[in-house]
Amino acid sequence: MSSRRMTTIAGSLVTASFSAVLILSATASADDQGPGSSKGGKVVDEAPDGVKLTTLLPEQISVDNKSEKTDITATVKNEGTKDSGKIQLLVVGFDGLTVNSVQGCSSIAESDLPEGSNSGFACPIDNLAAGKSKSYAVDASFDLDKTGKICLPVQTGDGKKTYWQQGPVPFGTTNPSPNAPATPLLLGTDNKPVGPGGDQLPKTGVARDLLPAGAAGAALMAAGVAGLWWSTRRPRQEI
Repeated sequence: MSSRRMTTIAGSLVTASFSAVLILSATASADDQGPGSSKGGKVVDEAPDGVKLTTLLPEQISVDNKSEKTDITATVKNEGTKDSGKIQLLVVGFDGLTVNSVQGCSSIAESDLPEGSNSGFACPIDNLAAGKSKSYAVDASFDLDKTGKICLPVQTGDGKKTYWQQGPVPFGTTNPSPNAPATPLLLGTDNKPVGPGGDQLPKTGVARDLLPAGAAGAALMAAGVAGLWWSTRRPRQEI
């Protein structure tokens, strides 16, 4: 623990505990899903002078009602005036949202996932030039009977610092589509599980639900910003 830096975010602890993972050279460019949003994002550790890293998620995704499959575009941006150097983007799923794959990225071992998450991928980036961005095609599943959240931390290449973290931010539905092939989900909207009768589709909640005890360590805040308690177990380096 002494070698790791603990950072407080919105009353929660963030421990960046990921080691460098297998670097795959391919960077995917997913289909455009409309305007991107940094909703639920917050600076964690201070980035080097001239570097300003943020992420974007689509404001809306569409979930196939039969297969429960969905595609998400995850984007990391350097809005600063200097190059970033080596960094990594993590794409992590919670609750009903499972990240199946991220093109050009490597799976995070289950033992190294943040507490409360169900899946995650690491996308190493050698350098992100000033004013540039990279987008990744995320293949995911969404169980509409549950809530679903996604988290995009941007860390140093060695995982010792987290410059930016978006989420865990929820996707949810405000427009149930029982007779349609797909259900639209909006970023920053809580998805409520189907009622006991089984014929009631998820609806949007007004208040944020708390993450389960021991999961991610914190409640979602009203502004959509959430703390994430990273696993303190020693990460297992992938080969």
